[in-house]
Amino acid sequence: MVSARRMSVWVEGKSPRARKADQPSGLDREKITEAAVRLLDAEGLAKFSMRKLAAELKVTAMSVYWYVDTKDDLLELALDRVVGELTVPDAGSGADWREQLRELATSYRVLFVAHPWVSSLLGRFLNIGPHSMTFARSAQQVIANTGLPLHLQTGATASVFQFVYGFGTIEGQFRQRCAEAGMTQDEYFRHAMGTFRERTGYRENFEQAERMMEARGGDTVAEMRERDFQAALDMQIAGIEALVARHT
Repeated sequence: MVSARRMSVWVEGKSPRARKADQPSGLDREKITEAAVRLLDAEGLAKFSMRKLAAELKVTAMSVYWYVDTKDDLLELALDRVVGELTVPDAGSGADWREQLRELATSYRVLFVAHPWVSSLLGRFLNIGPHSMTFARSAQQVIANTGLPLHLQTGATASVFQFVYGFGTIEGQFRQRCAEAGMTQDEYFRHAMGTFRERTGYRENFEQAERMMEARGGDTVAEMRERDFQAALDMQIAGIEALVARHT
């Protein structure tokens, strides 16, 4: 649990200290953060520990704590580090807001697939690191460029990016489940659908789902997800356009 009194590493965490004579050479906050990201990607949030991180870096745990106060501080640093991978368009360039919103949404989706542990941390921290703030400012400006009244802009932002959060989280977790099962996504999908077809109670429920999937098209899981994502994003954009028209 995050302490109710703890705000953020960005406002109250310790500044990186100079290396002491007995500290490992080459160790710094950036190197520690990058190692934390690698470990989180490899083993997930549940298995992450400062002890494992220290072992990964081949140092003592106390050496790590010289640069960060707590595990939560490090997780917050790791979170902002991967948010820095997002593609952020220049919202002041005059480009079409629809294309820029697609760019932001697509990049945001990739974040959850590439780093499934991110989903659990976004609501846990304030997300006020430099990369997070850059992304937030771009998203706010793109939504403002839609022409929506100011009082609807936070709702539009929530509608788009919470949809992407949910979509990307499920996609990332499915990929993890397949990897843990030693299967590709397509193999896992065929195995699951075959099981459903063999069981009467499930078969009846999935007949309509199969008709919808056939109509949607896509030969692979990746293609099916991509078509669903683009269709859902089209609906988000259409909804914003409808609201703009209603209020102008």
